[in-house]
Amino acid sequence: MTPYQFDIDAVVSVLNRILQAEISGILRYTHYSFMVFGPDRIPIITWLREQAAESLLHAHQVGELITHLGAHPTLNVTPLKESHKHDTMSILKESLAHEVEALNLYRELLELVKDKSIMIEEFARSQICEEEKHTGEVEKMIGNPGLVASGESCC
Repeated sequence: MTPYQFDIDAVVSVLNRILQAEISGILRYTHYSFMVFGPDRIPIITWLREQAAESLLHAHQVGELITHLGAHPTLNVTPLKESHKHDTMSILKESLAHEVEALNLYRELLELVKDKSIMIEEFARSQICEEEKHTGEVEKMIGNPGLVASGESCC
């Protein structure tokens, strides 16, 4: 008998998808940081590398949750989509799409554990908060605050 009041397989499946997305984020943001040119390069690459470091932290947290549940973290990554456009606006739009995907995965996790696991629910809520902040910041950099909340396409 499991001490958990949720479907462990479903939760682990979502956690592994989140892990894939976070690891892909590390690669995505690191790659973007190499591709920025022009007078705003320094602050933009600094921000991108901070996002890569945060994705690594999130990947560690998710991997620890997966093993806490007695499961095996995936070695797969989410397929990396790239437009091969490396102007700052294209990079920001691709980043926003990635952040929205992560936000939706954390929301899916929350629904699976809501009122069933305080630990995982609080983790999901804190990650949703972080992802909402990220989408808001990227929207402001794009020049269209409220884009995701309005339901408009971000790309």
